[in-house]
Amino acid sequence: MNKIFTWILTFSFFFTFLSCIAPGDNENTVILMKTSLGDIKLKLYDETPVHRDNFIKLVNSGFYEGISFHRVINSFMIQAGDPLTRTVPIPESADSLNTYTIPSEFNKNLFHKKGALAAAREGNDVNPDMRSSGTHFYIVQGTLLAEQDLQIAEQKIISNIKQAVFNKMIRQIADSAKFSGTPLSEGEIQDIASVRLFEFFTANPVYEIPENQREVYKTIGGVPRLDGTYTVFGEVLEGLDVVDKIAAVNTDAADKPLEEVKILKIKIVSK
Repeated sequence: MNKIFTWILTFSFFFTFLSCIAPGDNENTVILMKTSLGDIKLKLYDETPVHRDNFIKLVNSGFYEGISFHRVINSFMIQAGDPLTRTVPIPESADSLNTYTIPSEFNKNLFHKKGALAAAREGNDVNPDMRSSGTHFYIVQGTLLAEQDLQIAEQKIISNIKQAVFNKMIRQIADSAKFSGTPLSEGEIQDIASVRLFEFFTANPVYEIPENQREVYKTIGGVPRLDGTYTVFGEVLEGLDVVDKIAAVNTDAADKPLEEVKILKIKIVSK
């Protein structure tokens, strides 16, 4: 494995999370979201500046006002951010793009505890870089987990990591071969990627949920299986009871609430 490939792989993937510093308590932007079922106060992490600034831009433009929580799964999460759920036109000042993405910002200290604010995204098969949706976000409700649950979650995370690394390697190998003028067959690409995947996991430790996070998942709850593959960029400061209310609404077979739950107003209340 040459040095350039190693550098790209190492610095583009989540084993080298962007920061090893825990989120601060005083310097983060605070957002007040008024919904049809109550108020939720959110803190945006400065450790994820791309997601923070993108969310602030959308809040300030009025993009989220009038948008519904279109996907709700009790004991999992509540999701919003689709402009097609608006009952009135998108403000002219808002960014009306529904499909733009932003780079992932994985941070090992920012995890899917209850109340975590994170970015939705497309799956690894079409999104090997795990880029986040520019507008869709979700708030974690989750459940309390026992040690056995956390062990199962670790295996799921490891599986997700392997698949994501493998997909990324496949694309890089295919692109490199194409640009060099010596295209490879699908089987050859798979073989090379398999060898590199083995080398990668031989050189890197197996993922384990940190002890402090295990305790949070056991006492507060969350969804650990999403860690390391979806960007967490904030958390609920006040209004977890409202998250629970939204998560408890009746939904159809597609997890869409039978009665709309809307974001009525959203604004920055402090920085």
